[in-house]
Amino acid sequence: MNIATNTTFINFPFQLSPLASRACHQRATLSLSFPPLPLSKPAMSSAAPVTELSDESDFESLLSPDGHISICGFGSLLSERSARSTFPDLANFRTARLNRFRRVFAHVAPVFFERGIAKPETMEISSLSVEPCEGETLVVTVFEIRKSEIPDFIKREVEFRFLAVLPETLDGKAFDFPAVLCARYSDEEFFDNRCKGNKEIYFQQYGRWNIDKIWRDDVLPCRVYLRHCVLAAKNLGETAYNNFVDHTYLADRKTTIRDYLATTGSGIMEEQPPESLKHRYGG
Repeated sequence: MNIATNTTFINFPFQLSPLASRACHQRATLSLSFPPLPLSKPAMSSAAPVTELSDESDFESLLSPDGHISICGFGSLLSERSARSTFPDLANFRTARLNRFRRVFAHVAPVFFERGIAKPETMEISSLSVEPCEGETLVVTVFEIRKSEIPDFIKREVEFRFLAVLPETLDGKAFDFPAVLCARYSDEEFFDNRCKGNKEIYFQQYGRWNIDKIWRDDVLPCRVYLRHCVLAAKNLGETAYNNFVDHTYLADRKTTIRDYLATTGSGIMEEQPPESLKHRYGG
């Protein structure tokens, strides 16, 4: 049985005010205060509880005795090089297993537009998120960052739902401490909770790229990003690679990445990123 997040889309686009129009040319600054959600909010039933993190103090409750917090990587953060480009001082980068989640290319990422690698004409504009799904298992990476890096992490992933999950080693031993996972959110929740119902804040981040929905079921993977993720998984070994191509889905939640690369997406793995992005998106 699949247990997916209920998604309700709000009607976009909005009419831009003069303030919002000016804001479209600036980098977004979203509110980091979260709605007052209860700390123990199960996302699904399982032996390992899943908790939604509602504010920075909830993140701090996951700190280890030495003041670090664990992060789960499932897309670009499968690459240690990518992870270190964001968190230069990360520690203990390793692979792990996460049960009852699947990867889905259903998240529109503004950064692909900023870097010139989105293809809106073919809807190849999506990044990865994860969502609960009974019967699925993911090979992920886990690493630690310092307490002082938590605010920047929240800003970087502000459109996601933050969950505390308990990964396992590849041989099935539960971790000692939970890790933070960036899971699928919804447009309605993002607008109401992260944007505080403010249309101008939404347009600071998305409006300048004509993005009227963040979480969609009619998009395809950004080609450069997909290639990067596949290479990153391959660099982790055969188990991680096979898990990625067989347990990562297009937005239809039927087509695996293995099938996609063998059909409609054939040729993606032979394409090279723009010269300026070869290091960042090199696997």
